[in-house]
Amino acid sequence: MLSAITICLVPEARQGPFVFHGETALAEGCRVAAELGFDAVEIFPSSAAQLRGGNVAGLLNAHGLRLAAVGTGAGWVKHQLHLVAPEPTGRAAAQQFIADIIDAAGELGAPAIIGSMQGRWGGEVSRESAEDLLADALAELEQRAASHAQVLLYEPLNRYETNLFNRQADAAAFLRRRGLQDVRLLCDLFHMNIEEPDIGKSLRDCGALVGHVHWADSNRQAVGLGHTPMEPVIAALQAIGYDGMLSAEIFPLPTAAAAARQSRKSMRSHTTA
Repeated sequence: MLSAITICLVPEARQGPFVFHGETALAEGCRVAAELGFDAVEIFPSSAAQLRGGNVAGLLNAHGLRLAAVGTGAGWVKHQLHLVAPEPTGRAAAQQFIADIIDAAGELGAPAIIGSMQGRWGGEVSRESAEDLLADALAELEQRAASHAQVLLYEPLNRYETNLFNRQADAAAFLRRRGLQDVRLLCDLFHMNIEEPDIGKSLRDCGALVGHVHWADSNRQAVGLGHTPMEPVIAALQAIGYDGMLSAEIFPLPTAAAAARQSRKSMRSHTTA
């Protein structure tokens, strides 16, 4: 398994669960990641243009890092766009925002993540309609990702952030039922701690659909600072042959540098990542 830390370039998300934030986050995050022996960084940009214009490739090359994944959530945070909005124009704008990031991430050899931009059903949009809209959008976007030889990462969120899919098994069944062959699950241990009765079993049941893991403790701090037992998590990931990223999407507590160090320490103590 490979290791990564998160970098947020979106001012409106400065309170979010990312290790590095702010104007200097990209350079600082890459420097610290390399110093601590991480394999990669995961970036949350404001737009595809920012990702292309931020010297990402140069910094990655200079520090010998990979790009683990790219988040699309700025479309929601900045513009309130999501894929199951009642208005066709809003849905189209959301899908285009994601597609642009898929292209920019693909050029850098990384997948894109759909988390908060999945949206939620309610009002004019029924549960059934929302699932149809989400499936149609993912079907188009997975083709966009596949054109870059990438999968698309879909992240089930906890009940306080979406009412679409909260548990991994339900999301996996949805992907299989809809024939979404190039979409994988982003399994976030913080969300799973809230929703899953048995995190290890959930990971085993999803098997090859597990495409990315957010490495976070029960309080969304670095692993080791909360109470989630990680031994069953690692055992399950090893059992399904997972060799992807463990990416620390966590609050920068007590400081960004300390959160990064604790994340690296915890990854090393539980795996060979």
